[in-house]
Amino acid sequence: MGRMGAEDPATASGRGPRLVAPVAMAVVASAGAGLHAAERATIIQLRAPGLSARALESNATELVAASPVPVLISSRCDIVVATSAAGVNLPERDIAVGDARSLLGQRLIGRSVHSLEAALQAERDSADFVIFGPVWTSESHADSAAAGVGALAEVARALRIAVLAIGGVTEERIAECHAAGAAGYAAIRLFQ
Repeated sequence: MGRMGAEDPATASGRGPRLVAPVAMAVVASAGAGLHAAERATIIQLRAPGLSARALESNATELVAASPVPVLISSRCDIVVATSAAGVNLPERDIAVGDARSLLGQRLIGRSVHSLEAALQAERDSADFVIFGPVWTSESHADSAAAGVGALAEVARALRIAVLAIGGVTEERIAECHAAGAAGYAAIRLFQ
């Protein structure tokens, strides 16, 4: 498996790809940024809400074909299917995990969450992982209050599925994420 952020979809259990810890998820806005980040990431999330569906599909097709690590698409199950991506990460107010599972089968499905309650709901809904935060203040979510490492630890203790920290993650804070029980982290700036 090496550096892979997810197991091969053709696992002996018949289940699709799964996260492999420690997770270092690069959140990127283009195929070029994803390929640059793949040198240090174990999995990539293509998140480009400003792109048209056609432009997003083009970037996803390029990234899935060339990336040495699995690729998730933010929010767009249709693009996951069209490009054979490893799965999707759903924002907290996006479609239900069960609906995504109906469309994507055993591909990876994650949910971004901002509270313990939302994390527990995502687990009950059969998400494979949650991305919790922001743990620290973050320029990309300047209007959101930092939840803190204590809240990350509480979520990680309460869930059986993987919990990834997001928001203000730096090289110096990665160890804090792991010490809090997170399976890894997701970041934008760290991979730029």
